[in-house]
Amino acid sequence: MNRHPESRRRRRISPTRSFASLRMTIALALVSIPQLANACPVCFGGSESISKGMDTAIWFLLSCIGLVQIGVVALFWSFRQRAKELQRRREQFHLIEGGAR
Repeated sequence: MNRHPESRRRRRISPTRSFASLRMTIALALVSIPQLANACPVCFGGSESISKGMDTAIWFLLSCIGLVQIGVVALFWSFRQRAKELQRRREQFHLIEGGAR
């Protein structure tokens, strides 16, 4: 009989160790077979690609953001112009010194 019960136990591989070995196996497969790592025609921009439509959609959304920013700048510009005009009107009226007491 064995005096050490630990020697009879099976050695268990931890889940993190098995996950790391799986990642290493996938990385080696991608390095050894480069065709697996290539992009599909949709992502790569092939002739039957939807990437042109996605590019157009991105440009449209960026232009919407740009128009909103231009509108905010125009709003504050108009506030500044109105404040200047209001200041000019206030400066037109002068108090008469020595008025009725």
